[in-house]
Amino acid sequence: MRAVIYAGAGGPEVITLGEVPKPAVGPGQIRVRVRAAGLNRADLMQRRGQYPAPPGWPAHIPGLEYAGEVEATYRGASRWRIGDRVMGLVGGGAQAEFVVVHEDEALPIPDGLSFAEAAAIPEAFLTAYDALVARGRVQPGERVLIHAVGSGVGTAAAQIAKHLGATVIGTSRSAAKLARAVVYGVDAGIDTSRTPFRQALSEPVQVILDVLGGPALADNLAVLAPRGRLVLLGLLAGARAEIDLGLVLRNRLEIVGTVMRTRTLEERIPLVREFAARMLPLFDQRVEHAAPLRPVLERAYPMTRLAAAHAALERNETFGKVVGVWEEERER
Repeated sequence: MRAVIYAGAGGPEVITLGEVPKPAVGPGQIRVRVRAAGLNRADLMQRRGQYPAPPGWPAHIPGLEYAGEVEATYRGASRWRIGDRVMGLVGGGAQAEFVVVHEDEALPIPDGLSFAEAAAIPEAFLTAYDALVARGRVQPGERVLIHAVGSGVGTAAAQIAKHLGATVIGTSRSAAKLARAVVYGVDAGIDTSRTPFRQALSEPVQVILDVLGGPALADNLAVLAPRGRLVLLGLLAGARAEIDLGLVLRNRLEIVGTVMRTRTLEERIPLVREFAARMLPLFDQRVEHAAPLRPVLERAYPMTRLAAAHAALERNETFGKVVGVWEEERER
């Protein structure tokens, strides 16, 4: 099969297409013919040699999410049939023509969505759902601050937070991205290229989703209401910080770190089941919902042009998700 391969650590020039063995199906598993695969900043970090794949996943084939059709099942695996449209998260290897996953990790692709649109769902929406519901415990009427709201996770989190009944505040260094985010549930936007978010907020927030990390930590804690929750999803701005622990104690604040890629199968399956039950029906375009969910697909690149997709993501030009597609899915 064909696969995207990192020939070494470095810039987009190390991205190649090559032939690798087709993965074998084991007990409880299905093999999916991948039609489209999402691109994430984790793929960029892995390309630079900064974020290796977890044990058991391909070391040089990137890709954390896929959308495609079931091509083979192991005997005894009965949940899916050949030809079923599925999507899901993996620890790596999704940017190949085939990927093998446990049958209980896969999600059905909602009717009306293309493979490219479906590939924009798993990482962003599962991460956002886990952060807001399991970690952040968002309640109706609470104020939620989402940093980098124009990102894949940010646009997904805004939609889910709005569905949960929260007031959604988003930050971005781009006024244009903030304007686009309004249609996805953002009630107020803060252009941090003009005003620090700590100064712009007129009242505290109960939950923060943060991908910035260390340099933003002190300001994040300063704007949290008593018993507020800070959910740390990334460290784009740095991994170290100095904070006032007295503030954490006095206000009984929570700082929760979370990551998807290294979770075990036993951790992933319950999350997938819960998301499928609570959130997946909201993607059905045939049914009218008060707060529907929709993938935010900026652009789909052919796998032969994935280096250009990496470059666009690194320049922060994108809004929502970027995906790579094999020839069967036309470039958007």
